[in-house]
Amino acid sequence: MNVTCNNLKNSSHIRWFILADVLLGTFMATLDSSIVNVALPTISTQLNVTLSIVQWIVVSYLLAIASLLPIFGRLADMWGRNKVYSMGFLVFTLGSVLCGLCNTIGMLVGMRVFQAVGASMMMATNQAIIVSSFPVSERGRALGLLGTFVALGSLTGPALGGFLVSWVGWRYIFYVNVPIGIIGYLLANIILPADKDKKAASFDYKGSILFTMGLIGILFAINDGNVFGWNSPIILGSLFLGVILLAVFTLVEFRLENPLINFSIYRNRVFMLGNFSAFLNFAATFANAIIMPFFLQNVLHYSSLRVGLMMASLPVCMAIAAPFSGYGSDKFGPIWFATGGLLLNTLGYLFLLSVTTHSTFGGIIPSLILVGVGTGMFQPPNNSFVMSSVSKDQIGIVNGLNALIRNLGMIMGASLSVLILEKLQAAILSGIANPTQIQVDSSFVEAFHIVMAFVAGISVCAAIISFSRKNYSLLKGGLQE
Repeated sequence: MNVTCNNLKNSSHIRWFILADVLLGTFMATLDSSIVNVALPTISTQLNVTLSIVQWIVVSYLLAIASLLPIFGRLADMWGRNKVYSMGFLVFTLGSVLCGLCNTIGMLVGMRVFQAVGASMMMATNQAIIVSSFPVSERGRALGLLGTFVALGSLTGPALGGFLVSWVGWRYIFYVNVPIGIIGYLLANIILPADKDKKAASFDYKGSILFTMGLIGILFAINDGNVFGWNSPIILGSLFLGVILLAVFTLVEFRLENPLINFSIYRNRVFMLGNFSAFLNFAATFANAIIMPFFLQNVLHYSSLRVGLMMASLPVCMAIAAPFSGYGSDKFGPIWFATGGLLLNTLGYLFLLSVTTHSTFGGIIPSLILVGVGTGMFQPPNNSFVMSSVSKDQIGIVNGLNALIRNLGMIMGASLSVLILEKLQAAILSGIANPTQIQVDSSFVEAFHIVMAFVAGISVCAAIISFSRKNYSLLKGGLQE
C-alpha cells in the first residue's frame, strides 16, 4: 500500500490527482451551501420555528466561514496547507453527521457553525494548493476547473435537495456529504505531499478574537438590519461595536511581527486591485441573484420549479465558460478575459432595465446567460493573476483573503440590494393608501430597474479596476516557478 502511495505521489501527473481532490472538496462545500436553502421551509415546519429564526441555519454558516478564513489561512502557513485542508474534510464530514442528528434549532445552528469550521479550512487552502501544484502555464486552466465545480455544486444543490427532502427527509441533505467527505479525506491523505514550506511563527490570538468578533458584529448588523430595524439599539450597537473592534484589530496588527493579516500585502498593487475587482464582482452578482427570483415569482408569477430552472442557467453558463477562460488566459494573458467577463456582466445587468410586468422567458434569459458567461470568464484569470502576484510564503494567507473577499461580497451584495429595493419600493408607494396588485408589481419593477442600474455601475467600476492592471507583468514580484 505504501509503495503504491509513494508511486502515485512521485507520478508526473500527481498535480491532476491533487486537483481532483480539491475539486471534490469544492463541490461538497458549494453543494452544501445551495442544498440547505431548499430545505428551510420544511425544517421551519418540523422544528416549529419562524422564517426569521430558521434563516440562521444559513446566516450562521456564512458568518462563521467569513470570520474564520483569515485565521485558517494563517494557520495553513504555520501548520502546512495540505494538513489543514485534509483536516477540513474530516471536520466538515463530522459536522454534517451532527447536523443531521439535531432535533432543535439551537443545536442545528451550533452544528452548522461547527460544519463551517471544516468548510473554512478547505476554502482557505484550496486555491493555494492548486497554485503550488501547477506551473504558471497551466494555472489558469486548473483554476478554471475549480470555477466549474463551484458552478456545478451550486447547480446540483437545489435539484438534489428537493429530491432528498421530498423522498427521505431534510436530514439527508447533510448525510449526503458523509460518503463524499470520507472519500475526499482518504484521497487527501494518500496523494497530498508533505508540507515543505511551513513557517515557524507565533499565532496572533488577540488579533483572531478582535477580527472574528468585529466582523460578526458588522455582518450581523448588515444582514439583520431589515429584521430588527436599522435604528434599533441592537443593530446600531452591533455595528458600532464591530467597527470599533476592527479598528482596534488594525492598530494591533501593525505592531505585531507575525500578524494574523499582514496589511503590507495590500501594497502589492496587483493583489489589491484583483481583490477589489473580485469583491465588486461578487457583490454585483449576488445582488442580481437574490432579487431576480422575487421578480420572477412575485411579479411574473412563475412557479418555484420554473424559477429554479431559469436561475440554473447562470451556473451552467459559468461552468461552460470557466475552463475555456482559464485555458485562454494561460495562452493570451488574464487581463482581457477578466475585464471582458466583467463587461459581459454589465451588459447582462443593463439588459434587465428593459423588463416589465409582462416580460417573457425570452426577455429575461439573455441576461442570465450574459452574467453566467461573464462570471465564468472573470473568475479563473483573476484568481490566477492574484495568486501569482505574491511570494510562496504568502499564498496561504492570500488564499484565505480571497475566500474572505468572496464571502463579504456575497453578503454585502445580497443585503444591500434587498435594502435598497425595499426602500425604493416603499418610497414609490408612499402616496398610495391601498395599492392594487398592479401598482405593487409596477413599483417593484421600477425599483428593480434602479437597483440593476446601480449594480451595472458596480460592475463597470470592477472592469475599470481590472483593466488598470494591464501594465503589470503576471510574475512581477510574484510567485515564481
